[in-house]
Amino acid sequence: MRPRAIALVAGLALVLGGALAGCSSSDGIAGQFKGDQSNYVSGDGSTVEIAPADRKAAVNWSATAIDGSTISSRALAGSVYVVNFWYAGCPPCRAEAKDLEAVYGEVKDEGVQFVGVNTEDGASTAQAFLDDHGITYPTVLDRGDNTVHLAFARTGVPPNAVPTTIVVDRDGRVAARISGELQDRSILSSMIDTVLQEKK
Repeated sequence: MRPRAIALVAGLALVLGGALAGCSSSDGIAGQFKGDQSNYVSGDGSTVEIAPADRKAAVNWSATAIDGSTISSRALAGSVYVVNFWYAGCPPCRAEAKDLEAVYGEVKDEGVQFVGVNTEDGASTAQAFLDDHGITYPTVLDRGDNTVHLAFARTGVPPNAVPTTIVVDRDGRVAARISGELQDRSILSSMIDTVLQEKK
């Protein structure tokens, strides 16, 4: 095979590999993560669930939602909640959006709250995405100072790809993480149910 053809095949493999892995290493959120890089994994949909005795201290954060209101860990204290890191130009984020909304619809009556954390976009772009995908739970904007991302990065189970979905227990501690696109809504539903069944 000629050198030019070899280069083209190699380049195509890299592009396909990046698409399959999700929007991980090239994203601003990944690039701005300054923690222990040995914890970095590709956004392949892998999951982590943490036993209550092994969970780190509660994560504390506060951010401004698209509508201008403030959403914070303090306001969510005592509830199980889910945080999804995303941005509009990320294909896996678009692919999983309807499943996230479906799970939210199943669990919101049990007091479970969802919060989207947009890592790259301004308010108008983020809102257009939410409208297009029928997302009804609130989203905060984390572009620039990455306050929410950095708060979760200190938990030992960081949002190391986009998308990343994290389940937080009633004590504000990270209980589970999906790194990359949600492969099946039942995975997230099961994670939430496990945390809901824990003693209050």
